Amino acid sequence: MAKVIPHSLFTDFDVNLFKSGKHYKLYEKFGSHITTINGEEGTYFAVWAPSAKSVSVIGDFNFWKGNEHKLNVRWDESGIWEGFIPNLGKGTTYKYKIESNHNNIVTEKADPYAKRNEHPPKTASIVWEDNYKWKDSKWLKKRKKYNALDAPYSVYEVHLGSWKKHLEENRFLSYVELADQLVDYVKEMNFTHVEFMPIMEFPYDPSWGYQITGYFAPTSRFGYPEEFKLLVDAFHKNDIGIILDWVPSHFPEDAHGLGFFDGTCLYEHPDKRKGYHPDWKSLIFNYGRNEVKSFLISNAFYWFDQYHADAIRVDAVASMLFLDYSRNEGEWEPNIYGGRENLDAIAFMKELNEAIYGAFPDVQTIAEESTSFPGVSKPVFLGGLGFGMKWMMGWMHDTLDYFAKEPVYRKHHQNDLTFSMTYAFTENFMLPLSHDEVVYGKKSILNKMPGDEWQKFANLRVMYSYMFTHPGTKLLFQGNEFAQSEEWNFQESLDWHLLEYKPHIGIKNLIRDLNLLYKTEPALSQKQFSQDGFEWIDYNDAENSVLAYIRKGNKPKDNLIIVCNMTPQPRENYRIGLPKKGTLKQIFNSDDKQYFGSGDFNNKTIITEAKKWQSRTHSIELTLPPLAMIALKYS
Repeated sequence: MAKVIPHSLFTDFDVNLFKSGKHYKLYEKFGSHITTINGEEGTYFAVWAPSAKSVSVIGDFNFWKGNEHKLNVRWDESGIWEGFIPNLGKGTTYKYKIESNHNNIVTEKADPYAKRNEHPPKTASIVWEDNYKWKDSKWLKKRKKYNALDAPYSVYEVHLGSWKKHLEENRFLSYVELADQLVDYVKEMNFTHVEFMPIMEFPYDPSWGYQITGYFAPTSRFGYPEEFKLLVDAFHKNDIGIILDWVPSHFPEDAHGLGFFDGTCLYEHPDKRKGYHPDWKSLIFNYGRNEVKSFLISNAFYWFDQYHADAIRVDAVASMLFLDYSRNEGEWEPNIYGGRENLDAIAFMKELNEAIYGAFPDVQTIAEESTSFPGVSKPVFLGGLGFGMKWMMGWMHDTLDYFAKEPVYRKHHQNDLTFSMTYAFTENFMLPLSHDEVVYGKKSILNKMPGDEWQKFANLRVMYSYMFTHPGTKLLFQGNEFAQSEEWNFQESLDWHLLEYKPHIGIKNLIRDLNLLYKTEPALSQKQFSQDGFEWIDYNDAENSVLAYIRKGNKPKDNLIIVCNMTPQPRENYRIGLPKKGTLKQIFNSDDKQYFGSGDFNNKTIITEAKKWQSRTHSIELTLPPLAMIALKYS
């Protein structure tokens, strides 16, 4: 076997950018790259290991021996080891054998920049290039419209391993099969975007993908990298955007992963108070190290650039923001100003968002952040972190708490619902009912609802209807859209057989039509992050547990009147005040029979009366169905 030939893809400028934390396309330099040198085809390897005494490429081709293919260290003290090995090509399995200057520790590591990894539990990297021909140019030209903050943005969150399984063969669906079945389903349900729980390579199924070892490799569980591209392409062909869960907050200690990479704390912070996560038993990136910032921002760029992602949802932002997150007194060290904020992580997030929006202005970054940290979704130039949206965790908790209560007690808890409007426009909020709410004994969304079967489903219908008419973008986890009965089990397929039963079909029809309402009624999206897009009609009728409000679009003719009855008692002749005279038409009723509602309480064309009510010049009388939302519009 030929020896290593000195070669480099790095210019001095590349190295300087890397060391200063400003190189955002490191995947073009590091890793394995099939190339030809002096007429000889082979593979170039490059890895960062500044504390290494030697670095070798090992694999089947050299019987995993560490002394035959040693890489060369660059002269510039960058810590980059590199070299070209002839006659190695696509499909070659390999690792880096690293002998450290630190106590002569020897480790065997997967390539941090590998484009493909072996199927777990195997842990080697694989030399990989593909010539996939993208077919989504039309989508890329127009996605700015679909990704805009004033566009309908309804997300279907998916765990690819459990959405649906091939029952006869008891296996996952492949990327190719998902490109057929999942795409058709998401389109049928009128979602605008799909969000994948982490698809970057991970070793341990019960982590759901949140413990990543291969940041640049789509997991091999479902197929090849180009087949994942085919899946993305299929969604784009149907005008559906792709959101990828991204985890820059922590990584596992697996021996082949990033931890203790060259015998030192290279990617993780060396101080355990900042470098170890007690909740997840994992390591935390050193956000103050320039080379680590380059690695992480390059990784985000990679999924936008190479896989045409339309957004990333950044996991566990709160754990990054605060030095005392999940730590007791004495287990953390204040910052230089005596505060609890992680200044390095804050600077990293600002740089991340500025870089992403600078290079990809028509994408979104979405923060899963659960605290009251200010300005998460405000631009960096205004002092914010620069995310496009933030999960509205307070709304989620308050809403689920409210609807878990028997309707007879809800009059005492009206504030649980109305409180969200006191802060709804402080951030660009996304309303999430995610996977976290249907595991670990929390029960399914359906079984959080009180009452008999009819009331459970009616409660779910009115809650979803309230959600879709509340300001903000939306997210539903798989199974929520047809009222999965059991908690989510990552090892099992969703219970698709439930769609043989009318109540579950009803919920599925409801979500399909709520998505359509959201997509076709401008008032529900055009000002979804602005106080100008919302006006209370009445939030004080706690006795009847009724909420009435107006959702406003750019044009007054698009405004919608929303009335929610949170009890199983229908209300005849219920009067609300309106700002002007006219004729209104009911355009949505969650109690409709096609949703497994009663279908008995409807409002036909209604003409306003010149009767003052609730400090307004005009009013109407309505019939409010039980546990239902109605939407009205001036005709």
